[in-house]
Amino acid sequence: MIGLFLGENDLPVEILKKIEKRNIDYFIIDLTKNNKFKKKKNSFFINIGKFGEILSLIKSKKCKKVIFAGNIIKPKISKLKLDLKGLFYIPRIIKAAKLGDAAILKVLIKILSENKIKVIKLNTFNPELTLKKGIYTKIKPTNQEKKEIIKGVKFLKKINSYNHTQAVIIRNNKVISLEKRKGTKEMIKSIPRMKKKEGILIKLPKSKQDLRVDLPTIGLQTFKDCKKAGIKGIVIKSNQHIILNKDHSIRFANKNKLFLASI
Repeated sequence: MIGLFLGENDLPVEILKKIEKRNIDYFIIDLTKNNKFKKKKNSFFINIGKFGEILSLIKSKKCKKVIFAGNIIKPKISKLKLDLKGLFYIPRIIKAAKLGDAAILKVLIKILSENKIKVIKLNTFNPELTLKKGIYTKIKPTNQEKKEIIKGVKFLKKINSYNHTQAVIIRNNKVISLEKRKGTKEMIKSIPRMKKKEGILIKLPKSKQDLRVDLPTIGLQTFKDCKKAGIKGIVIKSNQHIILNKDHSIRFANKNKLFLASI
């Protein structure tokens, strides 16, 4: 039996498809805003403030392993309905919330660990969602672009591990935009459209990021956004990312002369 803490976006759906295909017993703790998984068997819509109820559910299922997948929206602490365990743990969650979403996840994992519940990698059942090192498109980065990639990677490595930046756009050897709380899509939309294809989107895990629950994610829409903005290519970290709609994304990149590099 595997427990699934599922949030927003398409990743939880992909993980759930694979688990169902393999006939693995599961139950869902639905952390979406609008009870997205209510039609699924064994789905429970519980807010994160009722941690006692969540722990009791996990133990009643005799579950020792759980997966976190999808965007878990930071809760408004003042609106949470707390049970006794929630009251006990909420000071730690409030403290973490001041540091960002990644810090909240780390606290939740620690709390589960204290209760002998192991959090496993979100791509445990979906290894196909990551890429090994290499270039996956017909178009390849030029020597100058390779130098820009190195510069962008160094820039990302210096950033505070608890802020929201997992991605930057670099053009003509300068970082022209970095990801903020609203995410990669809004970052791409914020830059002036480039007259010719130039600029590179680099999206990597943050330093000290917990790769069990929080992997940088791209998909077909990311490639479409890059094409619209005039960005030439996307760089991700090998085996430390998620790529949704992989085949469609690579076909789209080839058709539109974009490159995809996994470093």
